[in-house]
Amino acid sequence: MSDTVIRVENLSKKYVLGHQKQEGYTTLRDVLSNTTKSLFRPFQNPKPKTQNPHEEFWALKDVNFEIKQGDRVGIIGRNGAGKSTLLKILSRITEPTTGSIRVKGRVASLLEVGTGFHPELTGRENIFLNGAILGMSKAEIRRKFDEIVAFAEIERFLDTPVKRYSSGMYVRLAFAVAAHLEPEILIVDEVLSVGDAQFQRKCLDKMEQVSQKERRTVLFVSHQLNTIQTLCNHVFCLNQGHIAYSGMPGEVIKKYLSGNSTSQNSWISENHKNTIKDSLFTPKALMIIDENHVPINSFISNNETIGVLIEGYVEEVNPALTIGFALYTNDRQLLFWSLATDSSPEQWSQIKQGSNKLICWLPKRLLNEGIYEIHLIASIHCIRWIAQPLVNAPYISFDIQGGLSDSPLWREKRPGLLGLVLNFKKVE
Repeated sequence: MSDTVIRVENLSKKYVLGHQKQEGYTTLRDVLSNTTKSLFRPFQNPKPKTQNPHEEFWALKDVNFEIKQGDRVGIIGRNGAGKSTLLKILSRITEPTTGSIRVKGRVASLLEVGTGFHPELTGRENIFLNGAILGMSKAEIRRKFDEIVAFAEIERFLDTPVKRYSSGMYVRLAFAVAAHLEPEILIVDEVLSVGDAQFQRKCLDKMEQVSQKERRTVLFVSHQLNTIQTLCNHVFCLNQGHIAYSGMPGEVIKKYLSGNSTSQNSWISENHKNTIKDSLFTPKALMIIDENHVPINSFISNNETIGVLIEGYVEEVNPALTIGFALYTNDRQLLFWSLATDSSPEQWSQIKQGSNKLICWLPKRLLNEGIYEIHLIASIHCIRWIAQPLVNAPYISFDIQGGLSDSPLWREKRPGLLGLVLNFKKVE
């Protein structure tokens, strides 16, 4: 028996967009003028036909894929790429224009805050309502009831109408119902971002448990790419209604970020205009270089050293002036920031009035595979050593490839953000 639980063939979805001409308010003078013109309109030449106010928009176009039982599938893409439309079709909320879908098993969907809830009913009543919609018997719902309530952490408000719930409480109860009533397929949209960080972690752990231990299928849409990479074993990337990439999470996310990155490996101030400056420092250039001081945007983590070059003009020497950079992942997770004066006060003497050029070398194998961003920092230290970056500070990006272990037995990407290789010694 085939373990395919979802098969999509030539799936397309068309919407018809209406465009209406914007009109201002009408005065008495306009009414009289239009009435007079209408008397002579039969004797005038007919006007050419106006443009059709309706436009066809294909949210999805010729989408094909299969999903196996127990897969954890992430769906990524820019806003408007068709992710939510695809989930609504799989959830049978809307019908496709063309193509076919085959779904084997019960589907529980969490697409929008409050989906499937009746606002006038209490949390208790909505648990039984959702269970009935999923085809569960009352006995099955009762068996899972206490577990659902404990997971959602809404015991005090269980008999309160859900219309009085906050958006976070809505999501807590909705996810708890969807995950615990034993659907064969669990579909979750970006709605989890409404909850707090602790509950998001709890939901992700539950989805992993449902998939790995109970062999149920999970479809997950999120813009949090690190979460997609951690949770999912397969990823689709949608672009303008098509599947642009599909495959292993790391490979697909890397292609997606590369195609959507607007930054480059170097930034140079045009004509040295002082459009971006601090009171004491005007940046002129920021770039990523290799060991030969050549600008480059792709490195092999195992054997290449990465240099961050900062060039600028110092208006006035001041011990409180600090220059450095912040290192982020491509989805803007801060890894660390480093300042030219971090090591010792003696480094202040490096900065002179006039043109300055500073290079900071990152150790080999510091970073794992991925795309990273460097943001310039130039500021005056306050008493608590908190550096405020420049407004609209320049930033650049670079790519790390490799990051494998030296062991010939390890042939896959190392997990985590860092690629450090540390030494272990046996202690007698």
